[in-house]
Amino acid sequence: MIPFFDLTQQYKNIQDEIDDATARVLKSGWFILGPEVRAFEKEFAEYIGTRFAIGVGSGTEALHLALLALGIGAGDEVITVPNTAVATVAAIELTGARAVLCDVRADSMLMDVEQLERAITPRTRAIIPVHLFGQSCDLEPILEMARARKIFVLEDCAQAHGATYRGKRVGSWGDIAAFSFYPTKNLGAYGDGGAVVTNNAQLAERVNLLRQYGWRQRYVSEIKGMNSRLDELQAAILRVKLCHLDAWNAARRERAALYTELLRTVTPPREMAYGQHVYHLYVVQTPRRESLIAHLQSRGIGTAIHYPLAIHQQAAYANLGYREEDLPVASRLAREIVSLPLYPELALDDVRAVANAVNEMTKDA
Repeated sequence: MIPFFDLTQQYKNIQDEIDDATARVLKSGWFILGPEVRAFEKEFAEYIGTRFAIGVGSGTEALHLALLALGIGAGDEVITVPNTAVATVAAIELTGARAVLCDVRADSMLMDVEQLERAITPRTRAIIPVHLFGQSCDLEPILEMARARKIFVLEDCAQAHGATYRGKRVGSWGDIAAFSFYPTKNLGAYGDGGAVVTNNAQLAERVNLLRQYGWRQRYVSEIKGMNSRLDELQAAILRVKLCHLDAWNAARRERAALYTELLRTVTPPREMAYGQHVYHLYVVQTPRRESLIAHLQSRGIGTAIHYPLAIHQQAAYANLGYREEDLPVASRLAREIVSLPLYPELALDDVRAVANAVNEMTKDA
């Protein structure tokens, strides 16, 4: 059996560090917005290369709070891509704004700048480029277009912890950025968690207020906020894991390179020359996806699809009014993509076994 994903070996490898960190929190008696959160925020901001990081309750809430901090609301439009987790669009709609979708490039599967330009209207207030599967969007033309029109850029970094663009980490380029620490992420907690990062002191202060009822002073609400707090246990765990992130990303890249070398019968992901991919997922394309999945399952190999429905294909977002032909690349990808097993602890021999099974299936067809 080769599972699609397995967190148990990672815990075994760092068990003493994790157990020490959690015991430290339990002994302290402080569980919400305490010294562990403050320390993690400092360390994560330094890692990303921003002045500020604010720990929040989840990646979805990180996006939502970032949009609120930017002043996005009813009557505004926010442009993003259709081949993203529902969280991206859910966060936009939570503000009362309208999500506008632009198609993606066939090579990178990321935001197409030409399509982005066509999607901008006088109501566009923000753009959310999604650094999908571990790879950065081509940010410079997006930022140039946005700044010329005074449009905010919110980077969705939920799948790209440690990825770089032109030598700088994603999350440090836009006006503000959002990260998820869902357990399966390259940097994952043992529960939900997220962070907002920015170089803008005013935006950081606003997110700080928004995440806890608008409080600067306890029980005194300066603005209308909510409850979205990263807890001390998760922060302590994330502090441990952050120290290992670069090594884990290097291991992901090694396994991805081996897949790419060996695979012959599917289209592998393409790493763009402008940055370093951290392979949160290894996503291949094939028009015979269902046959491939069934074949791999028969060999005891797990797979997943990220995502089987693009946003415009979801019943919940029919209100956006898009047809499949409006977004042809994203529509095709939703039919053809499949994610192969990839995580730092995956044995290289297992990578070879998966690649051989993929190649075998197509040869037998």
